[in-house]
Amino acid sequence: MPNDSSEPTIPSDILYEGHNDLPSEPLVIVPNRLLKEDIEAISAILADREWVFVVETGSPIDAPIAEFLESSEVEKLEFSLDAKEAEKEQFADAAHAAAEEGKFLFFVPSRASALRAILSRTKPGVVRFLAELNLPIAPVYIERPAEIALAVEKEGGHCRTVFIFGDLVSVRSKHRFPSYQQSLLEAREVAFTKDPILETSLAFLLLKGLLQHSGTTRVIDGLDGSEIGFDKILAASLALASYLKKETNKDRVGIVLPPGKGGLIANLGVLFAGKVPVNLNFTASTEAINSAIRQSELDRIISADKFISKTPRFPWPPSKEVILLERLIPKIKKSAIFWGLMSKILPAPALATAAGISKKGGNREAVLLFTSGSSGEPKGVPLTHRNLVANVKQFGTPLEVSENRSILGCLPLFHSLGCTVTLWFPIIEGFNLITYPSPLETGTLAELIEKHKVVLMLATPTFLRGYLRKAKPEQLTSVQLPIVGAEKLPKAVAESFKNRFGTNVLEGYGLTETSPVTNVNLPDPQADSDDVRVVPSYRLGSVGQMLPGVAVRITDPSSGVQLPLDQSGMIWFKAANVFPGYLKMPRKTEEVMKDGWFCTGDIGRVDEDGFLYIEGRLSRFSKIGGEMVPHEKVEQAINNALGGGDDESVRKFAIVGVPDEKKGEALVLITTEPMNDQAMIELRYELLDKEIPALWIPRKSAYVDEIPVLSSGKLDIQGCVDIALSRSKSE
Repeated sequence: MPNDSSEPTIPSDILYEGHNDLPSEPLVIVPNRLLKEDIEAISAILADREWVFVVETGSPIDAPIAEFLESSEVEKLEFSLDAKEAEKEQFADAAHAAAEEGKFLFFVPSRASALRAILSRTKPGVVRFLAELNLPIAPVYIERPAEIALAVEKEGGHCRTVFIFGDLVSVRSKHRFPSYQQSLLEAREVAFTKDPILETSLAFLLLKGLLQHSGTTRVIDGLDGSEIGFDKILAASLALASYLKKETNKDRVGIVLPPGKGGLIANLGVLFAGKVPVNLNFTASTEAINSAIRQSELDRIISADKFISKTPRFPWPPSKEVILLERLIPKIKKSAIFWGLMSKILPAPALATAAGISKKGGNREAVLLFTSGSSGEPKGVPLTHRNLVANVKQFGTPLEVSENRSILGCLPLFHSLGCTVTLWFPIIEGFNLITYPSPLETGTLAELIEKHKVVLMLATPTFLRGYLRKAKPEQLTSVQLPIVGAEKLPKAVAESFKNRFGTNVLEGYGLTETSPVTNVNLPDPQADSDDVRVVPSYRLGSVGQMLPGVAVRITDPSSGVQLPLDQSGMIWFKAANVFPGYLKMPRKTEEVMKDGWFCTGDIGRVDEDGFLYIEGRLSRFSKIGGEMVPHEKVEQAINNALGGGDDESVRKFAIVGVPDEKKGEALVLITTEPMNDQAMIELRYELLDKEIPALWIPRKSAYVDEIPVLSSGKLDIQGCVDIALSRSKSE
């Protein structure tokens, strides 16, 4: 775009950052997406630059941009990835000639079909081609806030567009494409943090959701078949909140309930009272539960008579400290009627004021969860309002569900995914919630899915095996989004599910410390037309692309040196959904947090389309003879060697490491199939024939009736280690 005497004006409804860090020397601007208005905005932000627009020959471009590029005043260069070398050299010569004249190159991405808030619509091959020009590359992340707004956000309450200019990719970089990805991810993280909704309290957004969706959305109790509208949920929750304010001065309130309307009302009531819900893991050991109660400083626990009778091993406090919902509800009925009437009269802001619900949340603690304890004593994980609001938005943004908006809520409420995605998400985004107290009863769950046409189902690979055993193919036809996490999804399980139910299993990833979701596979979008590229959003074997606002880094596990994203190493995240630190554990926090980045403890890499691959948890590696041995890869090799792929309905093997005087650690095979010495020898030779390293092959096994798993569906690592150690001592 040629310079003229008139100074371009920057639109008042855009937000931009990072432009001042760009050098004055010529470079290549590479945006993640582009409209005609974006060209005008960037030209105004970088007003002193003279532009040459770069276009891929034959690529589909939005009509207004195409018309602009045909103008006689616009200088344009075209290239083709399929061109002959001589033609590519000719393009490079023209690009360098423009740069020598002080002009800047502006790449124009083609149209593409993609999910909302996808990282980039630009083909990786194009970025690599432009990198060969040996000019600095300036990534620009362009976001349109209205496209990713929550259902409860006001229309027109955002700036029109956000432009974040990422870190420059230097010509000296040996890994230019991964560096471009890295810069764009970090720019997207900055763009996401600019959203003012992140300062809103979770409680206020939940109140807005209950009001907004009260006429269309309900909670269905799969245990007794009862239905309750969001309006009655709101009234009961506000009445409970009024009671809790008088009942305790403590900041936190414990909850021991399974998924269901009672658990939902209890959590909402605690939040509306301005307090922090602590959903306790009633399946954990007595020591772990007592530790959580002590750390949380609880003096009240909400539960129910029926549930207490079902959990006699739970270390219940004195009866005066336990609030029994079914006994309390009749006592607060008048209060519920009052709040029900108020909710019909007052808009959300006024109702929040009347109920004493703060509209601001930010970095205040909203929920306290505890790690599952799969590898030791549970740690307290305080999640802020900002964390949870961010994760609801991150999870919901790329989902495309227009009809039968319904979700199955059967994961434990003390499970981070069960908490965020089956408590807060459906209320804010307006999904019918079908609840059931246990994820293990997959036969009953399949009936509920069929009856209520559930679209979104959350599970773990362990629970998927249950569906493979008990569910009929026609029962899961409504499920569009079978999302799986908590542990590695075996390929055989994914393929078995696809063959039986006709739907791809969508593996995701997250941790309690990240509120929890950071990644998820989703169905590929439909092409807008025959000539546009479809940006993939599903890749078997990966845990999906980073959700909006999640930046990732990869470092060497030993030295901590940052690596290119496409090399395997320790995974770190930076995002608004990353927790502030462990409860009263500053040393533990320092071990995992550095300059706003959170160390996951997992090893992985990112491919060119932004899909993250988890290659193992550091705690699921053994250092044997100086070599890092991945337990999950050993499990997969043994499963293949012993023909386990034929029946993936049950987990049959687990590998753990135990101390060994000679090599530091030794592998032990925990198995549901008895393995005598001869069988172990035969297995060894079978694995050696498949070129599995000798160090990777266990020499000892321990027989169990079932592989220990936690209530969350994760492998119980500590339980497996205890079995391996006890068998070793008895030999």
